[in-house]
Order: sequence, then structure tokens, then C-alpha cells
Amino acid sequence: MKKSLLFTFALLLSISVIAQTRATFINEHFNGSSMPSGWTIKESGLQNWSISATENAGGSANELDFYYNPSFNGTSRLCTPAVDLTGVSSVVVSFKHALDNFSGSHKLAICTSSDGGTTWNEGWYQNYNSSDSWEVCQNIETPDMGQSSVMFCIAYTGNSYNINDWYFDDIEIFAPEELDLSLNSIDVSSVVVAGMTDVNFTVMNKGVNTINEFAITYQVDENEPVEETFSTSLASLQTAQYTFAIPMELVPGSYMLSVGVESVNGGDDDDLTNNNLEKAVSVALGSAQRISMIEHFSSSTCGPCVSVNSAMVALENNNQGKYTYTKYPMNWPGSGDPYYTAEGGTRRTYYGVSAVPQTFLDGADQGFTSVSQAALTASYNTPAFGDVRGSFNVDGNTINVKVDFMAYYDITVEKAFVTVNEKETHNNVGSNGETTFHHIMMKMLTGANGIALNIPAGECQHVEYSFDMSSTHVEEMSDLEVSAWMQNLGTKEMINSHFLYDYTDVHPYPVQNLSFDLEDGSNTMMATWEAPEGGNALSYDVYVNGEFAENTTNTSYETEYTGAVSNLVEVVAIYPDDKTSVGIVKTLVDHAGVVENETVKSNVYPNPTNGNVYVKGQNINVVNVYNICGQEMISVKANSDNVILDLSGFNTGIYMLEIIDNQGNSVVNKVVKR
Repeated sequence: MKKSLLFTFALLLSISVIAQTRATFINEHFNGSSMPSGWTIKESGLQNWSISATENAGGSANELDFYYNPSFNGTSRLCTPAVDLTGVSSVVVSFKHALDNFSGSHKLAICTSSDGGTTWNEGWYQNYNSSDSWEVCQNIETPDMGQSSVMFCIAYTGNSYNINDWYFDDIEIFAPEELDLSLNSIDVSSVVVAGMTDVNFTVMNKGVNTINEFAITYQVDENEPVEETFSTSLASLQTAQYTFAIPMELVPGSYMLSVGVESVNGGDDDDLTNNNLEKAVSVALGSAQRISMIEHFSSSTCGPCVSVNSAMVALENNNQGKYTYTKYPMNWPGSGDPYYTAEGGTRRTYYGVSAVPQTFLDGADQGFTSVSQAALTASYNTPAFGDVRGSFNVDGNTINVKVDFMAYYDITVEKAFVTVNEKETHNNVGSNGETTFHHIMMKMLTGANGIALNIPAGECQHVEYSFDMSSTHVEEMSDLEVSAWMQNLGTKEMINSHFLYDYTDVHPYPVQNLSFDLEDGSNTMMATWEAPEGGNALSYDVYVNGEFAENTTNTSYETEYTGAVSNLVEVVAIYPDDKTSVGIVKTLVDHAGVVENETVKSNVYPNPTNGNVYVKGQNINVVNVYNICGQEMISVKANSDNVILDLSGFNTGIYMLEIIDNQGNSVVNKVVKR
């Protein structure tokens, strides 16, 4: 039976408690700061399990961390509270996990016990010998099924010294329904560019029966829902990703994307509580060149760190200008690096680092090795939806820092970080034979947990610091660098980063009071702004709808209105020695039709269209077709009263038709391409 999304969400409120009691016995996400009530550790490793503020297993923070120390050789069991399985012949156990392996092979098993943990029956096991992450979903049938008090455990067997950490999250134990399609995730980025965006989603067959088809709907805010039926052959406990044929087409702003399963095999499935998800999606005003952020955990007492440091130097030499870099010396192995700081220790805890060397690129773990060229290239080629610029100078032992953090979407939960590093140090020699070290972090000016950002889309946030570096390990005040970056601490996603312009009194302030609007009674868009605070900008680069338009010394720029739903202008201040400010962006939204001239008579049909569009009018000279970002797609010369436009090769979405007659009058029509 087909249901609207609103009806489905309302229905969930009335049935969620019933369905949870009926099918689900354990559903634990470890979101608290301590072990959940009723969960216990048995046999070895009583001190090795803890809650970690990380998300390495693939869920959301927090998660469970099984740490190697104190080391043991045996079995450690993470045990659930006992559940009543009376009348239940089998259950499904699913969880996410990630192994940070040191060496060798390790056994992981799912076991059950109905006598309080004296006897354990193994229902599944697998050996792991490499660092990676996985999702386990297994049907479990043991002699304990049907009993009134059954404990489950995830059992580790091996020498714990040979792992670093093993992370676990999202442990669920449930009795499968006959027909149950679960919507696991909406696989659309939380920030996307304007225009066309595919709507991807992942589902799992949590039921017993094979799923041959399902109908599913997505809806943006309260717009018209888009429904599609997918033919498939999804076996029990199988997971798959799908993509709607009709993508979203959105202008900059904030939206709520809702996805809901409407029917399974032609009717309702047996559990409606897992059929719907929502996700907030921001559409950015634009993007900037990403400067990849490298964070490196190392120590002068770490033997394996030597080769990684050497590889990182080679990577730097081949990628100048493409990265920002901060290295945190650690206080182990042995006595550890003498330049260790508690701020570096906080970042170690944040990332769950348990061994050195270890590198992170844009918040993503690169393992116990250097960042690869392929990873850095992929990062550099990924658009960034924010930007960073700044400068510093030195007065004696005091460093003075100014930074501008800019966002192309509304930033509210992200944090900013600023570290003062020494480019090259020599006095932190340890036991690994190295005598020269690079990018060593001396001070986190923002503190190890960063500072809060609150930046409206298109604007920036300015911060300043002065700090006496004599309290740090700094060796030479003439050899400093400053790294600055923005990061979402929850997802670890890096927004963007930059080294600051060094040893200069010229800060690249952005332009002020940018405005963008239509001139009264005209077909002209006018951007105006005021000179930056410092007043020493040489010129301004102007971008319209993401394309470079002009470099000018004026504080204004005008261009013809295209009729697009959304028009954007960005202005970047240019300074001596190729220094640039962050851009400031303003948008002119939904002015379609404002400049329509009533003397232009036209008829556009069919609308929506699957291919051809017919334009009928009087003395039509030209028809221009734009996408919603204002980019011209085609221009057709007419000199006729009838024009045929072939849109069959266009993507699904909204397009603007600008119809201009022989007198220069124009009218704008909106057309939907299916």
C-alpha cells in the first residue's frame, strides 16, 4: 500500500514501541561516556575495554575500543545483558568493527550462553590479519536459542599485544521478520554544490524472504515527492546501494531530504520502523581550492618513524602549495619525544592514536605510513566548501597571528584550529638516530579542542592571537610557520586549511559590505563593495556564478541578468606578492520573471518535457537556455515565430528559457526537463 512520507512518519510514532519489543533484543550504539548498563567483560582483558570518542568502526562517536594493553594471551568476551529468547529459533547479530592491527592473525567470534556465562556456544567466527573496517551481519543458531535468559558475546582470542586497537559500534541483535527492508542510510553528502545531485541510498534485507522489488520516495522539504520502483533480487541479510533516476536540483540554501520506503514486493513489509530517514543537506554558494591538511603523529624515540619522515619529505617536495602540515611529537615509546605537549596528546586521543608513526589526511587515517601521492592528489582535487587565509609577524619572542575563516555554507558546528610550528628542529633528538625534524607543533593558539565557528554562508570569521613563544620548545623565532584549518569534530571532515602568510605586516583582509542586486528598471546585476579594512589591496578578482569575470581596481562590477533562479557574485581582494584574501559571496535568488517584458508574447510547451520544447511567439530573435546556476547551455538563433529546442540530451532538472525578440525585449520562462 502506498503511503506518503508524512503519513509514514506519523505511523511510526504509534508502532515503534511494539515493533522494537517484537523483533529487537539488543540495539546498542555506545553513545554514553561509560560502558552501558548490563554489559560486562568476562575472562581476560577486564581492563582493555573502554568507550572512545572516535568513530573508526563506521558508526558515529562514541564507540567501544578494545585496547592491547594490559597485554594477555587468551580470550576476552564483551557480553550483553541477558535477553529472553523464548520461542525464538534464530537471531541475527550485526555490528560494525575496525581493526588497527600490529601483527599476526586474530580470531573474532559471536557466542551465546544460557547458564550465565559458564558455557559458551560459538555461532560464528572469523580470523582477521590486517587493518581495515567491516560490517558483520550473521544469522545465529546455537543450542541456547529458545531459552529465557541468553547472553551474547563478541569474543576476541589471541595475543592482544599484536593488535593496537579494535573498535566496535552499532551492535544489534534481532529476530528477522518474514519481509523486512531496512533503509540503512541516505548516501548524499551533507554539503553539495548547486545544481544536480544524485540521491543515493543504502538498504538491507533484514527479513527472511528475498526482496524482488521495492518502491521508495525522496522529498526535499515539502516539494513534490519523487517515487521510483526498483526491481532487484536482494537476498536475506544482503545490503545494496541504489540511486534514484531523477536527481535533486537545488539552489544554494539549507534543505531537509527525506527518504522513505513505500512498499516491498508490492505491499507493506513487516517492520515499518526502519523505513524512513531524514538528512540535512546544505547547498554551497561555491567552492574553493582544497589545501590538504596533514596531521602526523611521530616521536624521536620511534624507529619506524625514520622512514616515514623521509617519505613525507619527498611527498612535500613534489607537492609544494598543495598541503598544510602539523606534526605532533608523542611521549612514547620509551621516554618519548622531549617536544611532546599536552595539546598534541589531546589530538592523539581525539584520533584514537595508539602507535607511531601514524598520519592523517583531511581527518582520515592513512595508517602507520606516509601519506601517499594518490591520496594527496585525490584530496587536492576534491572541492572545499570553505577557505582560510591569514598572516603572522614576530616581535621578539611574541608571535602575532590574524586568520580569516570563510564558509560557502552556514557553518555552525565546525571548529577552527591554529597551530604554531617550527619548520625544522634539532634539539629534540631521541633514540632513533634522527637529528632533524620538520613541522614540529609548538603551540595550539586555539587550544587543543579548537574554537567554535559561526559563519553565515558567503561570510567569514576573523580571529587574532598574540602569544609569547618563550614558554614553548621553540628553537628559532625566525623559523616558524602557522597552520590553520576548519574541521567538523563529529565527522572528522576537514573543511579546508592553509599555511598563513609569514613574517609580514600585510594581512589579506577581505572586502567589506558586498551587495548584489538588480538595478532598478534594468536587466543589469550590480555588485558593489567597500575596500578591505587594511585598505592596501591592489585589485579585486570578481567571479560570477563560479566563473572568473574580471580583475578590477574599482569597487563595483555590473553584468547582464541571465534569468537564472540563482546568481552569485564572489569578490577576492588581491595583495602584493600574490597574496589573496578569502572570497566574500552574495547571491541574487529567484528573480526569474522580474524583468519580463509584457511586450514579448510567447508560448512554451510541453512543460514538463521529455525532449523537444516548442516556443511560439512574434518576431523571436534568439532563445537562450540556462541551468539554475546561470550557465548558458545552448543559444538558438531564430528570426521566426516558431523555435524548436531539443533538450533530450539534458540532465533532468529545471532550466530557464530567455526569449528575446527583434526589438531586444525579453521574457524568461521556467521549463522542467524530465
